[in-house]
Amino acid sequence: MEEKLNLTMEWDKTFPQSDKVDHSKVTFHNRYGITLAADLYQPKGAAGPFPALAVCGPFGAVKEQSSGLYAQTMAERGFLTVAFDPSYTGESGGTPRYMASPDINTEDFMAAVDFLSVQDNVDPEKIGIIGICGWGGMALNTAALDTRVKATVASTMYDMSRVNANGYFDSEDSEEARYEKRKALCAQRVVDYKSGTYALGGGVVDPLPEDAPFFVKDYYDYYKTPAATIPAA
Repeated sequence: MEEKLNLTMEWDKTFPQSDKVDHSKVTFHNRYGITLAADLYQPKGAAGPFPALAVCGPFGAVKEQSSGLYAQTMAERGFLTVAFDPSYTGESGGTPRYMASPDINTEDFMAAVDFLSVQDNVDPEKIGIIGICGWGGMALNTAALDTRVKATVASTMYDMSRVNANGYFDSEDSEEARYEKRKALCAQRVVDYKSGTYALGGGVVDPLPEDAPFFVKDYYDYYKTPAATIPAA
């Protein structure tokens, strides 16, 4: 039984609505019992069955931002697409909020493929996925597990899994550094348990330090400036 979500029906994206695409809101559920919210984009005036794409990312972002823009653009090119909010994020269900899990988020992608596979106007043999930024890793993980996925795109700046394990440019690639990182994460769990809240995992620095490395400046320009492609979530 799907949870009833509070969905915004009017256009609320950070990008203009295309006149070449029909847009609607849909929901589907994953096997953890979480109901996911998605925007569905379909080529206007075209008849199926369509090739289809499930789109998600960046990490921590919502479907009103770049994943929706990717999905709408691909619908202009003839695909039926869904851009979905991951579990615990945006309009999707799940508590506590703003949590992430490689297992659950991989399942989110597979659940989106479930949804697409049973649509009458979708060719189930032509389903692909797009993972943006941090969700590129989730897309690759899904592609390794799900034989229904026929094409995968990971639109990423870097390998997030490698950075988490080894640090930027492998600057923390040692047994000692990895142990200290795990130790800090576990200490934070104690703090969170005492407070009854979960500390967020940081974000883009603001204001930008003068001595920030180039990749931090790239993040700042992308997420924080007036010309940013997607605003901070």
